Amino acid sequence: MHASVVEKLDAIAGRGDELSGLLADPEVIADQPRFRSLAKELSDLQPVTACYRRYREALDAAEAAREMLGDSDPGIRELARDELGEAEAAREAVEAELRTLLIPVDPADDSNTFLEIRAGAGGEEAALFAGELLRMYLRYAEARRWTPEVMSESHSEQGGYREVVVRVVGRKAYSRLKFESGGHRVQRVPETESQGRIHTSACTVAVLPELEDVSEVEIDPGDIRVDTFRASGAGGQHINKTDSAIRMTHLPSGMVVECQDERSQHKTRARALSLLRARLLAAERDRQQAERAAERRLLVGSGDRSQRGRTYNFPPGRITDHRIHLTLYKLDAVLAGDLDPLIEPLMSAYQADQLAAMGVDG
Repeated sequence: MHASVVEKLDAIAGRGDELSGLLADPEVIADQPRFRSLAKELSDLQPVTACYRRYREALDAAEAAREMLGDSDPGIRELARDELGEAEAAREAVEAELRTLLIPVDPADDSNTFLEIRAGAGGEEAALFAGELLRMYLRYAEARRWTPEVMSESHSEQGGYREVVVRVVGRKAYSRLKFESGGHRVQRVPETESQGRIHTSACTVAVLPELEDVSEVEIDPGDIRVDTFRASGAGGQHINKTDSAIRMTHLPSGMVVECQDERSQHKTRARALSLLRARLLAAERDRQQAERAAERRLLVGSGDRSQRGRTYNFPPGRITDHRIHLTLYKLDAVLAGDLDPLIEPLMSAYQADQLAAMGVDG
């Protein structure tokens, strides 16, 4: 393991020892807010410190076995070789675990999420595909026992969606769905195509965390215009909706959100404001990343046919995620909600990128 990483782990272990001492101090115990804060910090560090302790133990066992290799007794040397192999295997396993534990935790990972699907190039075919993506995510949410709630929807003439926004409530919803952000292309023969030609259409998916602590985004009430209207359009069997709806416009940015999810105007307004805050925060983060010329790995995209994040190719039943060069021949299963074979590799690739950015060998 790189010396800089070991130095970081030593510092974490030292902080853990310091916290244990502080939590036994009567003055700290008497100061309950500080006690709770330090206890949480120690709890967050404990998985790393425990794993690092096992790593050091494996190193010590390997060193002891190497010393035994110099023994004059052949039996001792044979035993040492066996023990050295076991110690090295244990070290490699614990080192891999440490790499994962060192990845910075996204504070939004535990959040509920807003899932936005918009039809792009391709007209009605793109809108129909947007509906299929919506059903795919609803089935995935159902399998993970999350609760999806529609916030706004705009139907196309043939029953697809020009745009639909869904709030997904559930443990680790954002941590898994965030990798769905990007351009989604479909290649197939539309039902309206009489000559059997394959058409390419596109949708964009944006995934935003719902903010529990909204202090990061301050909105002047005078900068918001609120319009109420009656929602229209067909619903979905997995979605709870009512007829009341709110359109909220942030005047400085021109950003507009709609919500038709809640059963009271008060709750509808609160949910719309939450979505507006999430979008404004995402826009500000994107602006900062652009200024630093940082490459966005999970770029939402423009909805153009050429924008490639993931392609759903119907004739061969193939699905390809271009970000990680992954191709699977299980299109039907994925559209039925079996998304983990795509999400798990994306999560692994993200972790590898994080480790590389930290200078930790993968």
